[in-house]
Amino acid sequence: MGKNDVYWWSEAPLRPTERQPVPPAADVVIVGAGYTGLSAAIRLARAGRSVQVFDKQDPGEGASTRNGGITSGNLRPGTADLTRRFGAERAFAIQAEAKAAREDLYRFIADENIDCDFALTGRFSGAAAPGDYDRLAREAEALNKALGIEAYAVPRAEQHAVLGTDFYHGGSVRMDVGGLHPAKLHAGMLRLALAAGATVHGRTAVLGIGSEGDGYEVATDRGTIRARDVLVAVNGYTDAADRWLRRRLVPVRSRIIATEPLSPNLMGELMPRRMMCSETRKLHYYYRPSPDGTRILFGGRDGTIAGDPDWPTENLRRALVDIFPVLDRTEITHTWFGHVAMNRDMIPRIFSRSGKRYAAGYCGSGVVWARWAGDKAARQILGDAGADSALDFRPPAAVPFFNGKPWFMPAVFGWLTLQDRLAQRRRRRASTA
Repeated sequence: MGKNDVYWWSEAPLRPTERQPVPPAADVVIVGAGYTGLSAAIRLARAGRSVQVFDKQDPGEGASTRNGGITSGNLRPGTADLTRRFGAERAFAIQAEAKAAREDLYRFIADENIDCDFALTGRFSGAAAPGDYDRLAREAEALNKALGIEAYAVPRAEQHAVLGTDFYHGGSVRMDVGGLHPAKLHAGMLRLALAAGATVHGRTAVLGIGSEGDGYEVATDRGTIRARDVLVAVNGYTDAADRWLRRRLVPVRSRIIATEPLSPNLMGELMPRRMMCSETRKLHYYYRPSPDGTRILFGGRDGTIAGDPDWPTENLRRALVDIFPVLDRTEITHTWFGHVAMNRDMIPRIFSRSGKRYAAGYCGSGVVWARWAGDKAARQILGDAGADSALDFRPPAAVPFFNGKPWFMPAVFGWLTLQDRLAQRRRRRASTA
């Protein structure tokens, strides 16, 4: 088993940037060279702004090249919850923006000729409990009616046509979600940003940002630079350089495992339509076929906050086998994790504070949201039409008793695991009664 071996890096290894001096000034400084920062850099540099991007790691070394490559653009709160918290108008606008963000990503990939193995496969959501099927069916109907998204229920009797398992009680399919190679997407965006004239400084940490006249002074570990505008785009990798932001974004480890190559016949049996997959358990899992159709990549929340113990990988392996018992003796060849960023609103956010702009808090759905939010933030800096976003309102509230280290995550993970186990026992007793 390849410990800390990111599957995606075998075909798209990280590309260290050429070491360049930190200039004394720029129009815009961007902190973070993942999807968000590069999306903004492309827009700004093409508009003629001088852009300097800083990342304390190699560009893309965080979640942008470690994620599952599923273009879900999920919103964790449902329609009723969004309406209760934000009102009917904003709730609908946020949901409509999710659709627009997915479609915009697909146009961006096609228009910019980014070879990232994108395929619009659709996504199956499995009902982990019988009652979940009715909810998924209603949500599919609502997607059709409200947003014109092709979505439909899949009864349990028809489930094997979509996914080769008896674990779920039916589910639903939506056809506007696909899969891609996340590291190839990032590599394509880095190429575009550099070609547009942006300078990207890898392994250059930002130590602090202070106001200076009508702009900002950004201190890095290789020098200080003045900028008229600053965009902070660090998401799950926020550190002590911005303590205010760090109290509002909770970094959660999301881990993925990859199976050894499986036979074409077995892959055809388990994933006959090569769809992306999710489910309704409290501690839910997401999974998909690899872009070449030879492996299953299976992910979920890690539950740890330090080190790299073996049990999260074994936990994912057991969950995979619960769904596909035939894989009990299948070797796991890769295991890795990255940080997603949760916030108290549980929706992606664009916001400002003291003139600085922020785009963050994608809650595990950054493949779609990060590029969209970065582009929106850049449009706001430029004063462009199309800069408005339903995600842009007050900053997310601080998390009580939290200052960067998610000490409570093991307890949360344990509580959700217990709820899922109790629910599974109830299902088993009901099925044998």
